[in-house]
Amino acid sequence: MIFSTYGFIFIFLPVVFFLYSVCLAFNKITLAKVVLIISSCLFYAYGSGDFFPFFLMAIFVNYIFGHHLSKSINKDKRYRLFVMWLGISLNLALLAFYKYTDFAIFNLNLFLDNAIPYQNILLPIGISFFTFQLIAFLVDSYRGETKDYGLVNYLMFITFFPQLIVGPIVHHKDVVPQYENLKQALPRYKNIARGLFLFTIGCTKKLLIADPLSNWAQGAFDSAQTLNTLESWTASLSYTLSYYFDLSGYADMAIGLGIMFGIALPINFNSPYKARNFADYWRRWHMTLSKFLGDYIFRNIYDKSKGNFNFYFALFITFFVSGFWHGAGWTFVVWGIINGLFVIASHMMIKANLKLPFLLAWTMTFIGVISTRVLFVAEDFSDAYHVLVQMFSFNNFENTTHLASAQPLYLLIGMILVLVFPNSTQLLARYKPTVKYAVVTALLLTISLLNMSYVRGFLYFQF
Repeated sequence: MIFSTYGFIFIFLPVVFFLYSVCLAFNKITLAKVVLIISSCLFYAYGSGDFFPFFLMAIFVNYIFGHHLSKSINKDKRYRLFVMWLGISLNLALLAFYKYTDFAIFNLNLFLDNAIPYQNILLPIGISFFTFQLIAFLVDSYRGETKDYGLVNYLMFITFFPQLIVGPIVHHKDVVPQYENLKQALPRYKNIARGLFLFTIGCTKKLLIADPLSNWAQGAFDSAQTLNTLESWTASLSYTLSYYFDLSGYADMAIGLGIMFGIALPINFNSPYKARNFADYWRRWHMTLSKFLGDYIFRNIYDKSKGNFNFYFALFITFFVSGFWHGAGWTFVVWGIINGLFVIASHMMIKANLKLPFLLAWTMTFIGVISTRVLFVAEDFSDAYHVLVQMFSFNNFENTTHLASAQPLYLLIGMILVLVFPNSTQLLARYKPTVKYAVVTALLLTISLLNMSYVRGFLYFQF
């Protein structure tokens, strides 16, 4: 189920919120949590029904493993390490089967005379995200950083529908204490207003900016080999902007929904396209993913006592894993490697006290972001190579057919929004329950509703 649809806004959300609020009003705290758990399971089953039994199995198996690890803190370390890695392996096996089977077959077929047929396994929605949360829970249980949260609070942590499918990726320390301290409450109208305001901003990003730009960009990249210089730049910039508005729009909607239900979800984007270098960019982009990779990949490799090489090596491996996580294809792996090299170069300049003028630094960074994003959307290396060559050849402007008449205007608006306007978090901080904000919210929501006849799936659904 997609947030920016009539069914979610007019049926699912009002019913769930009403039942949840009634339970809290009558001090039925556990029942309120159960309402959210059941609703979240229905929400997931609606979008990935065939996988739903495996989703439930993964949740309960991880709970058993995590519960056992937290209870056996004083047992033999090697035994506990075995249990942790067994649990992690089961999670990775499930992820690998659904996400990487055909990728493995593709690579095997390069060396086989008789090609193995592709399985064409449908990727379950959100599997990459909830797998990260489950693995983090197991690792922290092994470290003794969890406690016996109880099954209900654990299920809330994993299934809470606003963040279940595309994040933000939540850590148990961030949300489980909130679930444990959930108290009797009548609907807090300020929270409802703030949450609806942020949800509407996200909905507007998705429907009015991201979707049109995605349609134009995808249409161009479907004919990537025919694009000229102008088309290559407009298609690549369109995808770069649409990717941000799509992902940050989803995050805004998720965080806004959390606010309405009295649950604070972590910020996920902080004006990443204002970054002056790639290290800064990755501190601002998909922040919960960066935090997870930093906590569970980078910090397990980096040893401060081993000097700069170990630091750069840890960064390289972290971004290699990030690329492989994002997609089952070598273009994603190369994307991760290039981003890692750019981040390493940024840190080298910082350590050497080299600082370019801001405009030059920003321009180089943003061009780097656009160029690497081509690897994300291109069907293969051949398409990516053609587009990148055309972008930087500046000699082919003939037969421009893959450029919509409204596209330059959308690109201009998108650039102004990401570079000049405050981001969603800053807008929320300024929010006041006044007539002005009510009118703005109502106007944006109405315009969004009028554009809901066709909604593209969120881009991260495919990862």
